[in-house]
Amino acid sequence: GSAGLVASLIAATVRAKVTLVERDRMGGDCLNTGCVPSKALIRSARIAHYARRAEEFGLAPLEVKVRFPEVMARVHSVIKAIEPHDSVERFTSLGVDCVQGEAKLISPWQVKVGERVICARNIVIASGGRPRIPDIPGLDSVPFLTSDTVWELDELPPRLLVLGAGPIGCELAQAFARLGSEVILLTHAPRLLPREDEDVSQLVAAGLAEAGIRVITGVDPESFEAGPVSSLCHRSSGEDPIEFDQLLLAVGRTANTGGMGLEQLGIRTNRAGHLEVDDHLRTVVPTIYAAGDVAGPYLFTHRASHQAWYAAVNALFGRFRKFRVDYSVVPWATFTDPEVARVGLNEREAVAQGLAHEVTRYDISDLDRAIADGEARGFVKVLTRKGSDRILGATIVGYHSAELINEFVLAMK
Repeated sequence: GSAGLVASLIAATVRAKVTLVERDRMGGDCLNTGCVPSKALIRSARIAHYARRAEEFGLAPLEVKVRFPEVMARVHSVIKAIEPHDSVERFTSLGVDCVQGEAKLISPWQVKVGERVICARNIVIASGGRPRIPDIPGLDSVPFLTSDTVWELDELPPRLLVLGAGPIGCELAQAFARLGSEVILLTHAPRLLPREDEDVSQLVAAGLAEAGIRVITGVDPESFEAGPVSSLCHRSSGEDPIEFDQLLLAVGRTANTGGMGLEQLGIRTNRAGHLEVDDHLRTVVPTIYAAGDVAGPYLFTHRASHQAWYAAVNALFGRFRKFRVDYSVVPWATFTDPEVARVGLNEREAVAQGLAHEVTRYDISDLDRAIADGEARGFVKVLTRKGSDRILGATIVGYHSAELINEFVLAMK
């Protein structure tokens, strides 16, 4: 994945001897089951949505016919087009020895892959994560998908139940609704995107409602039941069970820490299930580092790349100078419509930390470009220290937020 590829690339660039071990597919989560396929699917869904809005732009009404197998074929063609960037061939050409197989640590300097033992001065663990499967009675009796397996669909689910209201749940719920599924989103959280401010959640909730999604908050699924035609979800609120044809689990991710011999070397996980690392991304074993989703705390592809730089450089040159990993400016985006992008603190976090701050807010409905594009909704919200112009954080909700946030990233850096 991103952390392993970037760490290998950096080490190979400075002419270190590098071996990269992968047990499944090069490119990891981002290429195969995460960023790339999800953004390709969202793009098709957004084009369908724009076509339905034709009359807003002075065009004759368009009849939108979604050919779902072709939508998914396009998703896989996008993966194939990007695959060479992360391929064995490319990394071999850069000087990386790419090995296929299961890796197991047998000492602070040795990794066993099959019958081969690879010796190294330093080791970087970048084993990533996987979707969390909750322990709910009856779950194994109903058809369920995760962000790993949803890309195997070749038919559009008539009724899709999405469990979870984080970025993955909200993005995929809206995409499937726009492609024609009847979608219900169920979450135990009090609102959508609970890590964001409440006004952000309200705008995203309006976007999902506009797509015809029924959102149920503050409720847990108690059990699942397979029926002769459809499946049922019984909920903690005691209301009638929810009927569905497919279930999509989007309830978080779990670090891949099993089967690598970590326990034998005393490498532990923290309360969140990630490997315990210090400020230099080093584990309790001084020769072994970790980066990406397995290390946490931020499960973003670009954050994995960021950590990979620190892990590789500290492993190679730590005898001379070590670098503390810098998390002070962490941007991320959620590709719902409207998009949500954030860097640094939001109001909720500033209040929780007791920071004296001021909020400057600009309504995008006043922005000429947004009005001309027919996308005049959302806001820009900037937090600064009280009495100062130092930016603590910025949140943008609206059209092209994921691009606009980069100016605030640069300003904060």
